[in-house]
Amino acid sequence: LMDTLYTGLPAAEQLSVCHSDRALTDGRPVSMISRQTIEQLSMETGMAVDGRRFRANIYVDMLQQDGFSEDQLVGRTLRLGDRVMIAIVDRDPRCAMITYDPDTGAANPELLRHVTKAHGRQAGVYAAVISEGIVKLGDNIELVA
Repeated sequence: LMDTLYTGLPAAEQLSVCHSDRALTDGRPVSMISRQTIEQLSMETGMAVDGRRFRANIYVDMLQQDGFSEDQLVGRTLRLGDRVMIAIVDRDPRCAMITYDPDTGAANPELLRHVTKAHGRQAGVYAAVISEGIVKLGDNIELVA
């Protein structure tokens, strides 16, 4: 559905708002999940889990080989690259968005069922930005506090 907002502007400059019956937003500014967590979920479910289902801002490769090790970072501060600082504030509670194939949009609720049953419906973490900057593929991640 598209609704037009009256802004006091001429008709050619009116704004439109998209509406979805499904929430398509996240509640925190930065989400992060590890390659190991995605691999563990693939092993646990017997499905090839595409990491894009998690819509993370940052995908990390942890030194630990266990999935869900990013959970241990809650309450900690990380430096990404040379200057970006983030505070890991919470585990990421998952919604139905992870059931949708990122290429086709087809839904398969099995992944969400499994994450709910085996991991309290959480996978990955949320972070707040402390200092801004640019993060590039391959940047080091350092535990600061």
